[in-house]
Amino acid sequence: MMPATNFADIRSRLASADAAVRRIAVMDLLDCDEDDIDQLLLGALQDADAKVRAEAARLLEGYENPAVVDALIAVLDDDSAEVREAAAVSLSELKDAAMGDGLLAALPGASLPFAQAALFRALRELRRPEAFEPALSALASGDAGVRCAALGVLGYLKNPAALPDIARVAGGDVDVEARRIAVGALGFATELSAVVPALKKALLDASWQVREEAAATLGKLLASEAIDDLIAAMADPYWQVRLKAARSLGRLKAKTALPALIDALGHEMSNLRKEAAVALGEVGDVAAIPALEQALDDSDPDVRKLARLALTQLSK
Repeated sequence: MMPATNFADIRSRLASADAAVRRIAVMDLLDCDEDDIDQLLLGALQDADAKVRAEAARLLEGYENPAVVDALIAVLDDDSAEVREAAAVSLSELKDAAMGDGLLAALPGASLPFAQAALFRALRELRRPEAFEPALSALASGDAGVRCAALGVLGYLKNPAALPDIARVAGGDVDVEARRIAVGALGFATELSAVVPALKKALLDASWQVREEAAATLGKLLASEAIDDLIAAMADPYWQVRLKAARSLGRLKAKTALPALIDALGHEMSNLRKEAAVALGEVGDVAAIPALEQALDDSDPDVRKLARLALTQLSK
């Protein structure tokens, strides 16, 4: 615990007429172990200087109680972008599901898109079922940040009722990041017929990030009906998409993907060569042995190691 005299000094500096002194005093509170630190930070959150408010907002991430949550929500419409962002980050660090009460209560009155998005981001990992309907409705928001944050909530809640709306966003949202997040959120589906068509469409998206996410999600779902589409994705101009397609084809043990995977074993990007070696081992077709033996002379030691492991798998 900080000596009483030092703590008294911090209290004194928090009342200084110099904003720089107040800001340093707020920062010094981080090293204190007094019972009312959160109250002092809440006071600093109302400071006339934006940098002092921002510093207080950052430090409040360590305090989970309703008063702190309400105060951070209140400054999501602060005049300072730095303060708003600091408050949003602190709210996103909440771990106690009970703290979601204040977030849920604030949603209906949040008119600013930034505030709405911050509330949804904070609710995401709390997994509050009550956030389902607001998040589903928010997919119609005109703000891409709000839609992305709402998709995060829906992805964590894993409610199958959201799948048609998520699939719609995945296939047609104007925002690349919204499409990418939606594609990833489809990964909790258990009824593949509800999502595979959207994921196949996403494999042809104009954005390589969306195509990459689609290739990964199809593998997570073990969607064997998409094997041909994933093989086609092995010719994608972006190696990142090919890498995820190769990983998924390995998971699917897709023997028809053997030519494409062998071809990837000679790609200039070593990361893709590594993934191809792993996938060939998982596919389990002995026809891959010559290509894997050739990869034992690869310039990358990791490729050589993974080729040896794949050959071991094929010899069993």
